[in-house]
Amino acid sequence: MRKSTRTLLAAALVLGIASGPALSPAFAAAPPAAASPVSAPAPSSPDLGAVIAGLPRADATAALVRVGGSEGSWQGSAGVHDLESNAPADPAARFRAGSVTKVFTAATVLQLAAEGRIDLDRPARSYLPDLIPGRYARVTVRQLLNHTHGIPAADMPGETVEEWYANRFAVHTPEEMVRSATAKPREFRPGTRQHYLNIGYTIAGLIVERVTGDSYAHQVERRILRPLGLRDTSFPGTAAGIAGPYNHGYQTMRLDDGTTGLRDVSVWGVTDGWAAGDLVSTTADLERFTRALFAGRVVRGPLLEEMFTLPKVADLRSGDPAAYSAGLSMKRLGGREVWGKTGGRWGYNTAIASTRDGARTLVYSVNATDAKGQDMNRTALTLMVSAFGLPD
Repeated sequence: MRKSTRTLLAAALVLGIASGPALSPAFAAAPPAAASPVSAPAPSSPDLGAVIAGLPRADATAALVRVGGSEGSWQGSAGVHDLESNAPADPAARFRAGSVTKVFTAATVLQLAAEGRIDLDRPARSYLPDLIPGRYARVTVRQLLNHTHGIPAADMPGETVEEWYANRFAVHTPEEMVRSATAKPREFRPGTRQHYLNIGYTIAGLIVERVTGDSYAHQVERRILRPLGLRDTSFPGTAAGIAGPYNHGYQTMRLDDGTTGLRDVSVWGVTDGWAAGDLVSTTADLERFTRALFAGRVVRGPLLEEMFTLPKVADLRSGDPAAYSAGLSMKRLGGREVWGKTGGRWGYNTAIASTRDGARTLVYSVNATDAKGQDMNRTALTLMVSAFGLPD
């Protein structure tokens, strides 16, 4: 692998971007849809329109992109609505935002902390004594949000994408997932390492419900979605489909006839994600949310700094310095700190990102064909580097 490619992959690693396989004949046969710019491009190299031109291709079938901020703005879409009709991708389509949900959860918890209803230094067990066992008595709410809690992942059925697909309509309750995770020994002493997992945000969502006496989804709607006018953002609950218009998501997997190809995975339950990953949104809504968040209009005052403060510990697996704060992650690109969050559900990769001062923001949805794979999605990766620059 060339050094330049390794550098690009390293830039995307922290931000959680996944990639698809090499070009396949099926994509070569599909007529490419040209990128459709909506406004003048922001300065970038290579041009953002060129990054998504030519979709669909092997790693992605569509992409929706918005760049904003004082440095310039650009909006574009490319690819297809679905591989059967080859109709152009809908730039206003809804999509699964995956772990971008965590930013909304963290913001809700921090709002409740500002109101004195949640104490970030208080043990999670004091809010959920019926769910959190004694072995995790010292895990604090702050440690849930910055992934330094040491609680392992919940057990989920299946080990391959084909097995997960077969279980796509299974319904998982957050309580069930917490009991599964906390029945196991801790991964490390709380506050001494960082390991990015969903379980901390599942517990955080339950704490929101316990202290408010309301559902997690309604609290986020009341506190964030409604005030910001995010009318196309929602939580699907137990519904496996995406309500409203959407571009189809596809996943490379073994098909019924034994061959490997693309399967439409647009309809797939997300109860395993819940407060950690079940959000459905649009690029317009996520751009509005990102701008409001970084401007201090979602979380106000000192508590906003929790979202821009990295714990001084090392990553459990890599040994690198912690890269995740409460809800966000950070990478230096183009000589600046870029804060944001990516998300992946089968068929969909999403990201929100911004410089700390909001001078440049990026939101994208890439219909990736291996959205939760081990490698990096090159379309999503190139969008990130094109918008912000190479890693320092």
